[in-house]
Amino acid sequence: MSSLQTRSHGDYTVGWICALPTEMAAAQGMLDEHHAVLPPRTQDNNNYAFGRIGDHNVVVACLPSGVMGTISAARVASQMLSAFTGLRFGLMVGIGGGVPSEEHDIRLGDVVVSKPTGSYGGVIQYDFGKTVQEGKFTRMGSLNRPPDVLLTALANLEAKHMMEGHELAKYLREMIEKYPRMNAQFAHPGIQYDSLYKAEYDHPSGQVTCEKCEGTQLVDREPRPSVDPFIHYGLIASGDRVMRHGATRNRLRGELNVLCFEMEAAGLMDSFPCLVIRGVCDYADSHKNKRWQRYAAATAAAYAKDLLNIIPGNQVTGTRTAIEATEENKSNSRDKHDDQNLHQHQKSDQHQQINHFSGNFNTSGGKAFYGGAFNSGGGPMSF
Repeated sequence: MSSLQTRSHGDYTVGWICALPTEMAAAQGMLDEHHAVLPPRTQDNNNYAFGRIGDHNVVVACLPSGVMGTISAARVASQMLSAFTGLRFGLMVGIGGGVPSEEHDIRLGDVVVSKPTGSYGGVIQYDFGKTVQEGKFTRMGSLNRPPDVLLTALANLEAKHMMEGHELAKYLREMIEKYPRMNAQFAHPGIQYDSLYKAEYDHPSGQVTCEKCEGTQLVDREPRPSVDPFIHYGLIASGDRVMRHGATRNRLRGELNVLCFEMEAAGLMDSFPCLVIRGVCDYADSHKNKRWQRYAAATAAAYAKDLLNIIPGNQVTGTRTAIEATEENKSNSRDKHDDQNLHQHQKSDQHQQINHFSGNFNTSGGKAFYGGAFNSGGGPMSF
């Protein structure tokens, strides 16, 4: 089970980041082999676990106890990258709040994987933006997508699952066999505890469980043929606040087409090329509780193992490091920003040339009037 071989910092190519001790336990439970702990580097406050999954040497870190959110995740990732310069990519693995819909029949224990969709790279920082006219909130910027080595593996694994099914249940069984104490804590809680209430129905105030919630407010769903988790691919919403309101969840689902809410990934995507994998432990509403957290953490970790097992080791070592990829992304971002500034400057020069004519221009509505009109889109002017 454990060889406790000693590697060097440069031998590790995959960085695995968790937010909770529960997620850290599930991650270590998925290792094929454990390695001896390496001495920490200067100014690195992270505490790591080391091991191997398939062809890959993996280093695992957890956020500081009780310190959640995007900033904490960014700090852990930054220190990990500084200490392990050979890392090629990261995996952010843990629990999240599912966003069920008619299109995506998400259940507790299912897994949601970030996947580029439309103009988004897989993760949306839904609480970052500015409030403009009429109180409308406009989201600003975009987060980087995962590296190609992960996206091509994602496509391959998704196709494999369509033909053969996934192996998450196998990996969960193997984890329990290696660590019997985890059985009672990380086992499937039972479908009788998977209750989805209508979005507008709030949990009764002061009640710890849903025993007194009205059964008439439950959403009617078809039973599944087995308890094995389903895998969903799409956008994940990330922010520094816990989402626990059904109506707000559904509103943001309509606006952004997200499948899951979580609190760390937005702190990583622009500084650590990674994929986000979330086990669904609640429905991001007021009925959320911790019953499903450990099982959901385990299903997410099992998917991460399934993914790593189909990526050849030489394909990973042959790619650029995460630090190199991040620097290139920053350079491209600066170039894009410079291009936008140049374009804005050119527009300003054109506007000044137009205003050089005597008379007053009314530029409202994108047109200027002075005894005639011009087309601000670059067409001919008439006076």
